[in-house]
Amino acid sequence: MPRGYMEGPASEEAERRADEIASGKREAPAAKVYPAVFGSTEDEPESHFLGWLADVDPDELFASGKAWGVTVRRVAAETD
Repeated sequence: MPRGYMEGPASEEAERRADEIASGKREAPAAKVYPAVFGSTEDEPESHFLGWLADVDPDELFASGKAWGVTVRRVAAETD
């Protein structure tokens, strides 16, 4: 059966997934992604995890001078 424009690794991966679905196999659920706050502190000048956005206010951290280079990144995390 012709696949049209599908060629190479992309088509092979699509065919593999189609075969798995047809045989009843399911992919593992994707990890959930949560917003995490990263930044530098006096104790640890390299950027590192400061906390989850739900628990840490990045603006307050920066304004207080406790952290700088503050960013929010989406991080995959396992949940129980």
